[in-house]
Amino acid sequence: MRLLLFNLATDSEDPVLGFTTHWIRALARQVESIRVITMRVGRVEVPHNVRVYSLGKERGYSEPRRAMEFYRLLFRIFSESPIDACFSHMNPIFTILAAPMLKAKRIPIVTWYAHPNVTWILKLAHYFSNQMVASIATAYPYTKEKLKVVGQGIDTDLFSADARSSTEDSAMILCAGRLSPVKGHATLLRAASLLQRHWGKPFRVVILGGPATPDDDSYVSFLHEKVRELNLENTVFFEAAVPLLRLPSWYRQCTVHVNMTPTGFGDKVAWEAMSCGKPCVVANDGFRETLGTYADRLLFRYGDADDLANRLLGLLEVSETERRRIGLYLRQQVIEMHSIDRLAAKLVELFQAVTKRVPRGLPN
Repeated sequence: MRLLLFNLATDSEDPVLGFTTHWIRALARQVESIRVITMRVGRVEVPHNVRVYSLGKERGYSEPRRAMEFYRLLFRIFSESPIDACFSHMNPIFTILAAPMLKAKRIPIVTWYAHPNVTWILKLAHYFSNQMVASIATAYPYTKEKLKVVGQGIDTDLFSADARSSTEDSAMILCAGRLSPVKGHATLLRAASLLQRHWGKPFRVVILGGPATPDDDSYVSFLHEKVRELNLENTVFFEAAVPLLRLPSWYRQCTVHVNMTPTGFGDKVAWEAMSCGKPCVVANDGFRETLGTYADRLLFRYGDADDLANRLLGLLEVSETERRRIGLYLRQQVIEMHSIDRLAAKLVELFQAVTKRVPRGLPN
């Protein structure tokens, strides 16, 4: 299997997209070669059978120039090596741009999309793709006839549980991920205020991450103002985003992780925390299958600070032994449903299946 892969960023140190390097490595173990076209490149750590080509966003290339680079690189790749299948990761616009050439060469397209927004770009990418894939069914918002659910692809060796007991003097509630309005941090701040009034023990809330775009800066200012308004300055702490390799240590330090994004997203940080053996309280009903036995205990109503505070209080009041039992159960669920090796195997199986459905010499 010779794979063409479209990527937003190929940079092992990127706080948000660094995980894609791990995906590429896992896929590379199961295919003959991978050619990656990426919007921007940073630190590249890939096996010998992978080549990465950047469109130059890191060099300040304009959109028209990047579009020209995209087609130049496609022609170059096609001239250098045969391609059996194309995997477009969260890049529906690349699916659309490449579709005429890929269809002409009878190369099937598999597009990953996990976001609640239904746009004309998604609809067109869906039309051109032979298969759509997502981590969970609720993360794909459009018609499901082409959808395959493949799991999230968590590196469970990197995101592993710590056998040692917690050394924290007080409970730590962690919320990891980018700072953006859709992440719902205000719900967590209101819940923290309720906990402060109704729980008699010390705790702290750590919000780990940063704004993804300049448009999110005003949201960050809003959160800091909300902390002051709720008198949480000595309870809530903001920490800058960290590279992927430093995330596990944060998860292992926490007492409980919380994720406030609504159903319709596939927020990988929740699975990462679970993979580190930590209870994770979520608002996204798409996580119900992973939460399994503990779903009713760990799911709260989206935007409901009272419900979130009650769920957190329930976890903070049980013994560390009980929290560890919950965390290890969740880790096993992630291994079985969302591990990176499972994802790679399912994707390669899917690439092979769509390739067989598009015989050489016949129109796609």
